[in-house]
Amino acid sequence: MTVALAAPVRSLPRAPGLAYEPKFDGHRLVVLRTAEDVVLQARSGRIVTSAFPDLAAAARQLPAGTVLDGEVVVWHAGRTDFALVQRRAAAATAARAAVLAQTLPASYAAFDVLELAGLDLRTRPYERRRALLVDLLLPLGPPLQPVPMTTDPELAATWYETLPASGIEGLVVKRLDQAYPAGRRAWQKLRHTNVRDAAVVGYTGTPRRPLALVLVLPVGDETPLVSSPLTAALRTEVAAAVAKRAAPRPGAAGVSGATVTAIGVGEVPFRPLDPPLTAEVRHTSARHPPPEVLRLRTEL
Repeated sequence: MTVALAAPVRSLPRAPGLAYEPKFDGHRLVVLRTAEDVVLQARSGRIVTSAFPDLAAAARQLPAGTVLDGEVVVWHAGRTDFALVQRRAAAATAARAAVLAQTLPASYAAFDVLELAGLDLRTRPYERRRALLVDLLLPLGPPLQPVPMTTDPELAATWYETLPASGIEGLVVKRLDQAYPAGRRAWQKLRHTNVRDAAVVGYTGTPRRPLALVLVLPVGDETPLVSSPLTAALRTEVAAAVAKRAAPRPGAAGVSGATVTAIGVGEVPFRPLDPPLTAEVRHTSARHPPPEVLRLRTEL
């Protein structure tokens, strides 16, 4: 399934006929309830059913021929925790996934229903799809839940200001009369300014075990910054991305001599990436603390 995308905006859109949803900080996930079983698909198209056995079990309650679009999140200490979602997604074995399902149970924040009992709903207006989604999921209860939605821009603005404490990234804005825009950035997203894309110009550590990323942020000067340490899941993902590239020439920058200043550490060696990758990062200021890498943007 090709999912709909959202284009960033800098202020809250206000107009008749708009709907506002909180933007959860998790992994995009399509739930497909087939006649035989359940398939969980990541935004990239990768099948991740084995990593989320708890969600797969819950989705078996759905009617056959149902497809949902949403976000998988893990709650911890009263807020969503993206690093814990990454731990769930990176489960290497069925046994490990089962253990994590017990210790870090996942929730599914559904924001659209694309197919219901075999009927393709993608051409129906969002307002109708939303009503069907709520009718479908409310009787089931957690861990499958519809995201909150409002058509009141003032309430949406309150959500935007108050929900970040719960791990909410911002808002997604949709037209009530809008069909599902698969593969297009026809939705709008208003995110808090401390989450943005950055250029990954290098990494510390080794190609097989990257430790942190060297970033150039799209604000302030272009001085490279070293990120906070990567999670295990991100180390694996960065190593895979690096492995797809040609090995650096002997004597190339980063193999002998390239350094960057790391906060609280000083000068550290790093290996450049040319062309750069793109990563989504969270940071509260240009220098302190170090930027936190949330995910690689491998689709860019």
